[in-house]
Amino acid sequence: MREAEFCEAQERVALCKTVIRSAGELVLQGFRKRTATSSMKGPQDYLTETDAASEAHIRAVITEHFPDDHFFGEEGGGVIGDRIWVVDPVDGTANFARGIPHFCISIAYVEAGQTQFGAIFNPALDELYFAERGKGATLNDRSIDTARTNRFEAASIEMGWSTRVPNETYLGVMGELLALGANVRRAGSGAMALAYVADGRSDGYVELHMNAWDCLAGLLLVSEAGGAVCPFFEIGTLEFGGPVLAAAPGVASGVSNAARIPIAVAPTADRLAASG
Repeated sequence: MREAEFCEAQERVALCKTVIRSAGELVLQGFRKRTATSSMKGPQDYLTETDAASEAHIRAVITEHFPDDHFFGEEGGGVIGDRIWVVDPVDGTANFARGIPHFCISIAYVEAGQTQFGAIFNPALDELYFAERGKGATLNDRSIDTARTNRFEAASIEMGWSTRVPNETYLGVMGELLALGANVRRAGSGAMALAYVADGRSDGYVELHMNAWDCLAGLLLVSEAGGAVCPFFEIGTLEFGGPVLAAAPGVASGVSNAARIPIAVAPTADRLAASG
């Protein structure tokens, strides 16, 4: 990479960390007031005024600094391009609307068909997750790793639901995970669920259909934290999403078999040893 390209790449990284925190301030203000009205985009799919305000803020800041980059957001959409910011302005909106402090902002930057860096920020807990390809994953600048769980009797797996997939299919996967001995739970934010796999709070996450803005940052986080993830860009698309799986290495194969979602290249033994 040429020096100019390296500097531009680092400017994007710095901007991502800055804008996600400034958007977090806006989102936290909306959460504390909780006076804004909410509406429904679809079954169990909430929309608040804060979603739109957060996305507009992020879009404006990125466009000001990198006007040639593309932007693809949950609320306003966008045009798919080679250099693109993929943004969920508030993931976990149902929690947000009901006063539950489990929600986040998710930003991923994709270039040449790969997620280069990503951030997930829960402003209610002041927890900022960040990962850059090949440089590991952090929580508030502290290095994180996936759990070392290797028995399903000790595993907690989170699942997310999508109306694009029949309930019977989800119940079938959940039944297989329960049969393995896992605890299956749902907390209402797919992006946060992936971040929790990255830092070992959960052992896996499965969603049979997930939008790109919900998962790209989280998948990179898990991968950079030493976990196993699905090959999202092979089985899904930026525009239409796809199935998502992320798991601690010790249970990844079983989760993959239960969900029937493939795993990308698994973490090497050397990398796992290096992670502690």
